[in-house]
Amino acid sequence: MVADSYVALDLETTGIGAKKEKITEIGMAKVIEGKIVSTYHTMVNPYRPIPEHIVQLTGIDDSMVQDAPGMEEILDQVLDFMEDLPLLGHQVIFDYGFLVQAAVNQNRTLDKEGIDTLKLCRLLMPAEEKKNLGAACRYFGIEQEKAHRALSDAISAHLLYQKLMEVCGTGREDLFSAKKLQYRAKKERTATKRQKEHLQDLLKYHRINVTVQVEHMSGNEISRMIDRIIFTYGRIPGTLRETKQTPDK
Repeated sequence: MVADSYVALDLETTGIGAKKEKITEIGMAKVIEGKIVSTYHTMVNPYRPIPEHIVQLTGIDDSMVQDAPGMEEILDQVLDFMEDLPLLGHQVIFDYGFLVQAAVNQNRTLDKEGIDTLKLCRLLMPAEEKKNLGAACRYFGIEQEKAHRALSDAISAHLLYQKLMEVCGTGREDLFSAKKLQYRAKKERTATKRQKEHLQDLLKYHRINVTVQVEHMSGNEISRMIDRIIFTYGRIPGTLRETKQTPDK
């Protein structure tokens, strides 16, 4: 059955990989029977510096997210906006993975069907043509308002999907049905007081300045940073503190 009602989704992030990177921007367009009926947009504070190559790609810098809410503050809004509609996006599993990780971290579940316009482009466009969102939109004559920004890219994916159905959909309706999205995520450990103190001690002793906000780091992130500091600079002399901490009970 052809999916004509869905939520077109795009995220901007600090990098690739939901297990270690964070969301910086969310854009969604709710589509009912092929028409956009509402949109959702927000910047998201990742509580860490945005790498320079990501700033160059997206135009999103630290000043644009410093006063934005954290993901834990807006998760309910995001889930409510989606309702029970399938998700649509260009390589939608990338964006879906970040939302699943955010939900799991807040003891929530996210179980969705989805439509991937990248997969459709790979099936329906000439092999020699590039299949990224910008190239696919140019191929089909779709004007993009602002590439690599979440809401603009979400709307572009929606327009691309509608164009693909118009041009290639007759007799191939099965390609345009929503499929089950599968992404497994494990909840990040909550950082213990001892972990935070150990990290702060190491930073102070080795005179290391970091812009990441320790209070917003997970136990996994703190453990990784402690390991990197000790590997690079060594332990604090006279301390037997361990670099790994057991999860809170």
